[in-house]
Amino acid sequence: MSRWLIGLLVATTNLSMLVAEEPAVVHPLVDTELSQASVRTAVQRAIQLLQQGASVSAKERKCFTCHNQALPVFVMAEVATRGFEIDKDLLQRQLQHTWNHLNNGKTGYQAGKGQGGQVMTAGYAMWALEVGDWKADDVTTAVAHYLVQHQKEKNRWVAGSKRLPSSGSGFTATYLALRALSHFGSDDQQDGIQARREAAAKWVLETEPSDTEDRVFQLRSLPYIDADSATVQKAVEALLAEQDAGGGWSQTDTMQPDAYATGTVLAALQEVGKLPSDHPAIVSGCRYLVESQLEDGTWHVVTHAKPIQEYYESGFPHDADQFISITATGWATLALARVFPRASEQ
Repeated sequence: MSRWLIGLLVATTNLSMLVAEEPAVVHPLVDTELSQASVRTAVQRAIQLLQQGASVSAKERKCFTCHNQALPVFVMAEVATRGFEIDKDLLQRQLQHTWNHLNNGKTGYQAGKGQGGQVMTAGYAMWALEVGDWKADDVTTAVAHYLVQHQKEKNRWVAGSKRLPSSGSGFTATYLALRALSHFGSDDQQDGIQARREAAAKWVLETEPSDTEDRVFQLRSLPYIDADSATVQKAVEALLAEQDAGGGWSQTDTMQPDAYATGTVLAALQEVGKLPSDHPAIVSGCRYLVESQLEDGTWHVVTHAKPIQEYYESGFPHDADQFISITATGWATLALARVFPRASEQ
């Protein structure tokens, strides 16, 4: 029996004892085993369709898309470090496709105007380049200049459109900008970046999140504004308190749990909250994802956003729901993959 599975069983036993002593415990009871094999299979099943969705979308559309480029890139870059096979050539083509899109808008970025999608496009594209180890250059410097100047009169960044859940949250837009500036900001831009960071910090800390997307990206923003550990822990606990008895999270209080909300929460708790793989909430959340994955390896989430682009098939299932579903599948796969150690940690 692996150390990972032993840890899960110990966590299950400990949690059962806590439940018996304290009925109000936040985390749901972990009453079934979650094996490494089942999680590994779930990740492997999803990778192929994520890669296909990214590849076909890039051929159908010249532009970068957050759903069909960013999330698959996040997954490919992450799982490759944890022992999973990916199409490395495809990953490089997706990174080049992303950079090409930003380069096409370089003049607009230098003028402070940006591209369609504004901070969401710029932020997710820069995040994709970052995880793909893209080196800073004149294009990323131009995008960083835009992010410093864009909505400078505000104490945060605001999405250009409201297409919930992935576009519309001020917390998401602010996080994307802070992350991009932290990684790609040039030396000459540091004064402007620091001014924007200080203004955003006040807003992030004082503004009450209204839904799961807000809570996730508020937590993600905290390291970029040098929040203390107590503040991070408070944000972690706010997310843990929203976990459903079945292990999942919902987008809002009036919706049922789904893979998008659950994947985004788990990934944030793992990355920023530093919750280990045998933490009861991680175990239960991963079990929810494994059990709700479809036979084709995807997770289906119904869209609630009004279409703004002409419909096209991206190579990912679920027809009109394909874009939110590939985003959800990406986040779910990321969360599941992170229960495995990186090769460098073994």
